[in-house]
Amino acid sequence: MTRSTSLRRPHAVFILAVLGPMALLVAGCASKPGPKAEMAVANAAVQRASTTGTSEDAPAQLQVATAKLASARQAMEAKDFERAKQLAEQAQVDAQVAELHAQSERSRKAAQESENAARVLRDEINRNTVR
Repeated sequence: MTRSTSLRRPHAVFILAVLGPMALLVAGCASKPGPKAEMAVANAAVQRASTTGTSEDAPAQLQVATAKLASARQAMEAKDFERAKQLAEQAQVDAQVAELHAQSERSRKAAQESENAARVLRDEINRNTVR
Protein backbone atom coordinates (compact mmCIF):
# COMPACT_ATOMS: atom_id res chain seq x y z
CA MET A 1 0.00 0.00 0.00
CA THR A 2 1.39 3.35 -0.92
CA ARG A 3 1.36 6.38 1.28
CA SER A 4 -1.28 8.19 -0.79
CA THR A 5 -3.62 5.18 -0.68
CA SER A 6 -3.38 4.86 3.09
CA LEU A 7 -4.17 8.55 3.50
CA ARG A 8 -7.23 8.36 1.27
CA ARG A 9 -8.76 5.37 2.98
CA PRO A 10 -9.43 7.03 6.40
CA HIS A 11 -10.80 10.02 4.57
CA ALA A 12 -13.22 7.79 2.62
CA VAL A 13 -14.26 5.98 5.80
CA PHE A 14 -14.93 9.32 7.47
CA ILE A 15 -17.07 10.46 4.55
CA LEU A 16 -19.07 7.24 4.54
CA ALA A 17 -19.44 7.14 8.32
CA VAL A 18 -20.58 10.73 8.74
CA LEU A 19 -22.19 11.77 5.51
CA GLY A 20 -23.76 8.42 4.59
CA PRO A 21 -26.39 8.37 7.36
CA MET A 22 -27.08 12.06 6.87
CA ALA A 23 -27.73 11.48 3.17
CA LEU A 24 -30.09 8.60 4.00
CA LEU A 25 -31.93 10.74 6.53
CA VAL A 26 -32.37 13.60 4.09
CA ALA A 27 -33.47 11.24 1.32
CA GLY A 28 -35.93 9.53 3.64
CA CYS A 29 -37.54 12.79 4.68
CA ALA A 30 -37.67 14.19 1.18
CA SER A 31 -39.10 11.08 -0.40
CA LYS A 32 -42.08 10.61 1.90
CA PRO A 33 -44.90 10.98 -0.59
CA GLY A 34 -48.41 12.06 0.17
CA PRO A 35 -51.22 9.51 0.03
CA LYS A 36 -51.87 10.04 -3.67
CA ALA A 37 -53.29 6.56 -4.23
CA GLU A 38 -55.70 6.85 -1.31
CA MET A 39 -56.80 10.28 -2.50
CA ALA A 40 -57.44 8.98 -6.02
CA VAL A 41 -59.45 6.01 -4.73
CA ALA A 42 -61.49 8.23 -2.41
CA ASN A 43 -62.13 10.74 -5.17
CA ALA A 44 -63.31 7.96 -7.51
CA ALA A 45 -65.55 6.48 -4.80
CA VAL A 46 -67.20 9.83 -4.05
CA GLN A 47 -67.69 10.55 -7.76
CA ARG A 48 -69.21 7.09 -8.27
CA ALA A 49 -71.55 7.64 -5.33
CA SER A 50 -72.56 11.12 -6.50
CA THR A 51 -75.53 10.04 -8.57
CA THR A 52 -79.04 11.45 -8.58
CA GLY A 53 -80.31 8.31 -6.88
CA THR A 54 -77.80 8.52 -4.06
CA SER A 55 -78.37 12.26 -3.70
CA GLU A 56 -82.09 11.58 -3.27
CA ASP A 57 -81.98 8.37 -1.24
CA ALA A 58 -78.87 8.92 0.92
CA PRO A 59 -78.10 12.65 0.97
CA ALA A 60 -76.71 12.73 4.53
CA GLN A 61 -74.32 9.84 3.91
CA LEU A 62 -73.15 11.35 0.63
CA GLN A 63 -72.58 14.71 2.34
CA VAL A 64 -70.40 13.04 4.99
CA ALA A 65 -68.26 11.41 2.27
CA THR A 66 -67.96 14.67 0.34
CA ALA A 67 -66.99 16.63 3.46
CA LYS A 68 -64.32 14.11 4.45
CA LEU A 69 -62.85 14.18 0.95
CA ALA A 70 -62.69 17.99 1.13
CA SER A 71 -60.97 17.74 4.53
CA ALA A 72 -58.51 15.22 3.10
CA ARG A 73 -57.67 17.67 0.32
CA GLN A 74 -57.07 20.41 2.90
CA ALA A 75 -54.81 18.09 4.90
CA MET A 76 -52.84 17.31 1.73
CA GLU A 77 -52.34 21.03 1.08
CA ALA A 78 -51.15 21.43 4.67
CA LYS A 79 -48.79 18.47 4.10
CA ASP A 80 -50.44 16.56 6.96
CA PHE A 81 -50.18 13.35 5.00
CA GLU A 82 -51.17 10.97 7.81
CA ARG A 83 -54.41 12.89 8.42
CA ALA A 84 -55.04 13.15 4.67
CA LYS A 85 -54.66 9.39 4.32
CA GLN A 86 -57.05 8.71 7.20
CA LEU A 87 -59.65 11.12 5.87
CA ALA A 88 -59.33 9.77 2.32
CA GLU A 89 -59.88 6.22 3.56
CA GLN A 90 -62.88 7.36 5.61
CA ALA A 91 -64.30 9.25 2.63
CA GLN A 92 -64.02 6.11 0.52
CA VAL A 93 -65.88 4.03 3.10
CA ASP A 94 -68.49 6.74 3.62
CA ALA A 95 -69.08 6.91 -0.16
CA GLN A 96 -69.63 3.15 -0.19
CA VAL A 97 -72.01 3.49 2.77
CA ALA A 98 -73.94 6.16 0.85
CA GLU A 99 -74.24 3.89 -2.20
CA LEU A 100 -75.35 0.93 -0.10
CA HIS A 101 -77.83 3.03 1.87
CA ALA A 102 -79.31 4.39 -1.37
CA GLN A 103 -79.53 0.88 -2.80
CA SER A 104 -81.22 -0.32 0.38
CA GLU A 105 -83.70 2.56 0.22
CA ARG A 106 -84.52 1.76 -3.42
CA SER A 107 -85.04 -1.90 -2.49
CA ARG A 108 -87.31 -0.89 0.39
CA LYS A 109 -89.37 1.29 -1.95
CA ALA A 110 -89.62 -1.52 -4.52
CA ALA A 111 -90.73 -3.95 -1.82
CA GLN A 112 -93.37 -1.46 -0.63
CA GLU A 113 -94.66 -1.05 -4.20
CA SER A 114 -94.85 -4.85 -4.57
CA GLU A 115 -96.78 -5.13 -1.32
CA ASN A 116 -99.18 -2.41 -2.47
CA ALA A 117 -99.70 -4.14 -5.84
CA ALA A 118 -100.34 -7.45 -4.08
CA ARG A 119 -102.86 -5.79 -1.77
CA VAL A 120 -104.70 -4.23 -4.75
CA LEU A 121 -104.84 -7.65 -6.47
CA ARG A 122 -106.15 -9.31 -3.29
CA ASP A 123 -108.81 -6.64 -2.96
CA GLU A 124 -109.80 -7.11 -6.62
CA ILE A 125 -109.99 -10.90 -6.21
CA ASN A 126 -112.07 -10.53 -3.05
CA ARG A 127 -114.47 -8.15 -4.80
CA ASN A 128 -114.93 -10.54 -7.73
CA THR A 129 -115.50 -13.52 -5.43
CA VAL A 130 -118.15 -11.75 -3.36
CA ARG A 131 -120.36 -11.05 -6.43
